[in-house]
Amino acid sequence: AVSALCNDAKIVQKEQGLFERVGEPTEAALCILVEKLSGGTATSHCTVVSASATVDSIRGSCERLATLEFDRERKSMSVIVTSPTGNRLFVKGAPNLLLDRCTKVKLHSGEVVKLTGELRRNIETQITTLAQRPLRCLALACKDTPDLEESLQNLTPDAAADNNLVKHPLLSNRANFGKIESGLTLLGITGIKDPARPEVRDSIAECTAAGIRLIMITGDARDTAVAIAKDVGIFPPSHDDSDANAVIKAYEGRTFFTKPKQEQLEALKTGNLLFCRAEPSDKQKLIQLLQELDEITAMTGDGVNDAPALQQAAIGIAMGITGTEVSKEASDMILADDNFSTIVHAVEEGRCIYSNMQAFICFLISCNIGEIISILLATVAGFPEPLTAMHLLWVNLVTDGPPATALGFNPPDPDVMTQRPRPKNEPILTRWLLVRYLVTGLYVGVATVGIFAGHYLSLGVSVSELASWSKCGDQWNPAYGIVCADLFSEGARALPQTLSLTTLVCMEMLKALSAVSVDNSILVVGPQKNPWLIVGVTLPFLMHLAVVYSDRLGMGGLGESFGLVSLSWDNWINVLAWSLPIVLVDEVLKAIGRRVNKEKEEERRMAVQQ
Repeated sequence: AVSALCNDAKIVQKEQGLFERVGEPTEAALCILVEKLSGGTATSHCTVVSASATVDSIRGSCERLATLEFDRERKSMSVIVTSPTGNRLFVKGAPNLLLDRCTKVKLHSGEVVKLTGELRRNIETQITTLAQRPLRCLALACKDTPDLEESLQNLTPDAAADNNLVKHPLLSNRANFGKIESGLTLLGITGIKDPARPEVRDSIAECTAAGIRLIMITGDARDTAVAIAKDVGIFPPSHDDSDANAVIKAYEGRTFFTKPKQEQLEALKTGNLLFCRAEPSDKQKLIQLLQELDEITAMTGDGVNDAPALQQAAIGIAMGITGTEVSKEASDMILADDNFSTIVHAVEEGRCIYSNMQAFICFLISCNIGEIISILLATVAGFPEPLTAMHLLWVNLVTDGPPATALGFNPPDPDVMTQRPRPKNEPILTRWLLVRYLVTGLYVGVATVGIFAGHYLSLGVSVSELASWSKCGDQWNPAYGIVCADLFSEGARALPQTLSLTTLVCMEMLKALSAVSVDNSILVVGPQKNPWLIVGVTLPFLMHLAVVYSDRLGMGGLGESFGLVSLSWDNWINVLAWSLPIVLVDEVLKAIGRRVNKEKEEERRMAVQQ
């Protein structure tokens, strides 16, 4: 009767063989308990009437006169109903508090006996056992007509009208509800299983590996909350509860916030935590403390009381299915499927997006550094220009753009969810990345100028002669009977400039292929993981080949307009000899980067432990 009457939930038929709840999940579970205890069984052939027959029968025979609403001080709610023997009070609430207000207990035989100290201890042991399974426990109690206050014994349906209850000496003041709910007879303890989704444990393990700390905030009793936390992996399952406070950080809300502030901050610095019997205001206090520790907090919530904390957190996450409109308005993000695993997937996707932004920006920067250094080196050395303005425009618009855009589609690194969170003030182009791309840019510049100069060296022109190329014929003369015009005229420079441009294009394509992961080797995360990158590299390279070999395609004017000529096989061997080492340079720098990141991670761990 208590389960059916201290309850506003209903079981309704959705379609043939399927039923759904209307109301709170806990109250719906109590409705199912009533049907099970009555001997009813739900089958695919049962109707909505038979699925809630007992609950409807009890509610029809007992008229509700008044409801003493739940509050967080009593942690219970109750109803006053009519019965054939007179008015009765039915109560449900938290076992640890409700048991203290019970003076009698009803045995399985129906006999009502005094609640002795021994009986009380036995019941408390059973409650602890149920909570550790873990089951969410509710105590059910009643107060029979003779034990009710006289004004409640005489309460009638007419007198129980809303306007009249306001004037009632006891019911008009919520402060009296605790007094009314005293001297109770304990009827029983229910254990409700609220299992986590199967994927939650794996998701929590991912969070732990990713350096994300979890703080569970619940209104459940400590034993139940700790058991659930162990069940889903927030706490390791092997700890001994006798020393739980030394290893497992589980606190009751009120107890925790009576500690000195410095002690609170120390407790919040490391590890996963659990707060049980928590009030809505406790969430705001926790967020404020975590913000003082410079932590980035994300909080989930679904109720009206969660709205202030959702708004205060760095990332407020409201439930899309069970969440109230108030909580959704206060949040930064709405979880469409109410699934914790979706949050973990969002973290992985966010890290992937950040890595792709790094790859995009750093690829373009390193390419531009290489182009700048090549022009700078040639100018300082006094060489003829290895690249014209048209060549640089071609590289920036055609051969840089598509690969850089395709890097935005890189898949997540295999170790993306084992990396620790980066500091919030860390720039996207870190000091190490800047050094790394300066080194690769330097090689790109040296290789671009090197193949240009190497072409002239193969023709018998020394470096010093190349540096004074404008004085050819005045201060020095070429060997092998070559005239200066055959070396440095605009047409004569077409081949070495084609070599320089093609080497630059090849190096940038190779750099793009090795940029699928910022830190992982190309052997671990290869370009085949990003098909768009293959397309983004292939098309620009084919366009470059089309320009280089335009004379063979019947479009000789196209190559001439760019100042490019066709290359021989020997030329391609020379191009590959200069361009392929960029992959080795990048791999060495990645290996150094992984070591640098590992050392940084160790420093962060040591700082946290201190």
